Amino acid sequence: MQLLTLGLNHQTAPLALRERLAFLPQEIEGTIARLRQRFASETRGTVTEAAIVSTCNRTEFYCAVDDPEPAGAALSEFVAEEKGVVASDFVRSSYTLPAADAVRHAFRVASGLDSMVLGEPQILGQMKQAERLARQAGGLGLLLNHLFQRTFAVAKEVRSSTEIGSRSVSMAAAAVKMAERIFGDIADCHVLFIGAGEMIELTATHFAARRPKTITVANRTLERAHNLASHLHGCAIPLSDIPEALAHFDIVISCTASSLPIIGLGMVERAIRSRRHRPMVVVDLAVPRDVEPEVSRLDDVFVYTVDDLGQVVQTGQEARQAAVAQAEVIIETRVRDFESWLAGRETVPVIRDMRARAECLRMYEIERARRQIARGEPVEVVLERFSRALTNKFLHAPIAVLNEAAGASDDERVRQIGMLSQFYRKPANHQ
Repeated sequence: MQLLTLGLNHQTAPLALRERLAFLPQEIEGTIARLRQRFASETRGTVTEAAIVSTCNRTEFYCAVDDPEPAGAALSEFVAEEKGVVASDFVRSSYTLPAADAVRHAFRVASGLDSMVLGEPQILGQMKQAERLARQAGGLGLLLNHLFQRTFAVAKEVRSSTEIGSRSVSMAAAAVKMAERIFGDIADCHVLFIGAGEMIELTATHFAARRPKTITVANRTLERAHNLASHLHGCAIPLSDIPEALAHFDIVISCTASSLPIIGLGMVERAIRSRRHRPMVVVDLAVPRDVEPEVSRLDDVFVYTVDDLGQVVQTGQEARQAAVAQAEVIIETRVRDFESWLAGRETVPVIRDMRARAECLRMYEIERARRQIARGEPVEVVLERFSRALTNKFLHAPIAVLNEAAGASDDERVRQIGMLSQFYRKPANHQ
C-alpha cells in the first residue's frame, strides 16, 4: 500500500469553496465509512485506510491506497459528491500528493509551516483530533497510524528545536487588532462571543486582557457558556437570545461548528437600526461561516473572516524565515526516516514467506528422518542424510539467483553476488 493525500487549503481555494468542502467532526465517521465501503470494490484504486483533516484553512484526506494515480481521481469524485460540489471546481483548487510528498506535507502542516499563521500551534491539536476521529471510525491501519505518530513527533521536534513559533501573531490577536482599528481603545466596548470552543476561548482571553466594559458568551449548551463566562468575569446567554440582544454589542466574535449561518442579514439590519448606526465589528472565525456574507455589505458593520485576519498575521513572517529553514532540514531528515521504515515494511511479507517456506522444508525433512529411524536405519546415517537434504534445499534459491545473475548486466551481477557473498562470509552462530 502507498500513501496519498488529497486536499485544498487557504493557498489554493477561496473561503467560499473551503466552507462548502468543510467536514464537521460529527460528519467524519460516516464519511470514512462510506469512503471505505465504496473503495473496497472501486476498480480504479482500493483505499484501505483514511483520515480527514478539516479546519478553517484546509480539508485534506490522508489515505492508504494500492495505486495513487487512479485512486486520486476516484477520490476527487467521491469528495465532490459528498459535498455537492462540481468535481472540476474541486480538482482545480486541490492538490494530490503521493508517497514521500504526502509524508512531507503532513510533517509541514503539523509543524505550522503550511498555516496561514506561520508556526501556529493549533493545527497540531486539530491533526490529533483528526487521528482520534479516524481511529474511532476504523479508518486507521498500520500505515496511517505510523504516519500520524511520526507526524506528532516531528512537530514536537520542530517546535522544541527551532524558533518557528516565536513572535507569531495569532488569529486571536489579529481579531483584537481589527477591533482596535475601528474603536481605538476597546475598554468602552461590549463584546459578545458566540461559541465556547478552543478558538473562542483563546480569542476571549486576548480580548479580556484589554478589559472591555462587558463580556458575554452565547452557546448552544448554556452550561458551557457559563463555564467560559465565569473565567472571563462575564455573563452567559443562550443562542436563542442573540437576535434581541445583538444591538447591545459593539464587537461580535463567532466560531461554532454550525453548518448554517447563525447571524443573518435581517438580524444585523435590525441591530444597526437600534444602535442608531453606531459601528459594529463582526469577526467570523468559523468555516463554514457563522455570518451570512451579505452582512458585509451593510454600512456601519465591519465584517472580518479568517482570510481577512490572515493578511494581518503575515506581519513578522520575515523574522521567522531562519527558523523555517531549520525546520525544513529536520523535516527532510524525518521524511527519509519514514521512507526507510516503509521500505523495511515492504520486505516483511517476503521474509514471512521465506520463513514459512523454510519451516515447511524443515518439518518435511524431520518427518522423513523419523520414518527412517522407525524403520531401523542407523541414526548417524539418517542425520547425515537429513542435514544434506536440508542444506541443499536451503541453498537452492540463492544458487538460482547466482545462475540468473550470470545473464544480468555487469552492475546488477556485481550487486547480487556482493550481497550473497557478504551474507555467507558472516560467521555462523551455533548457539
